[in-house]
Amino acid sequence: MSGWLVIGLMWAVTYAARLLGLSLGGLNLPPFWLAFLRFVPVSVFAALIVPDVLGSPEWAQRLVGAAVGGALLWRTRNLAAGIVGGFAAYWAARMLGV
Repeated sequence: MSGWLVIGLMWAVTYAARLLGLSLGGLNLPPFWLAFLRFVPVSVFAALIVPDVLGSPEWAQRLVGAAVGGALLWRTRNLAAGIVGGFAAYWAARMLGV
């Protein structure tokens, strides 16, 4: 299978999924589904981050960085502060040999 065919198929699947999501914008969902969909980004983010943090040989430094970044993001609601603070805590923990 050629690379361009794979890219085209990936584009088609992504475009269809986004179009379906955008078409649901005018739909009135029951409260259960609204509450359910509120937690999807959090669960996807946790599924991406947790294995990378805990599956690494330097899991202690990464755990410090993730905890500080998550706390900053939670308290400030500022993504840039969470990312920069998390990286700063990770590098500080790494330099201190935690």
